[in-house]
Amino acid sequence: MSYVITSACIDEKAADCVDVCPVDCIEEGPDQYFIDSDICIECGACEVACPVGAVYYDTDLPEEEKHMIQKAENFYKSK
Repeated sequence: MSYVITSACIDEKAADCVDVCPVDCIEEGPDQYFIDSDICIECGACEVACPVGAVYYDTDLPEEEKHMIQKAENFYKSK
């Protein structure tokens, strides 16, 4: 994995992270943005840019947000 966008993004979708991503690995989903871990270069630009603090490196995810890894994986599998 890489960076993960968590539940703070749901229905927020500020898109600051999209604007700063140098490899365009962030896509808009139905209720939030998702980071494609296959493309992410782990630069951290999205984490710094997020105005609602929704982006975490996968190993730093709070326990209550770990389910967001699976949500992102499901989003990319369904494409």
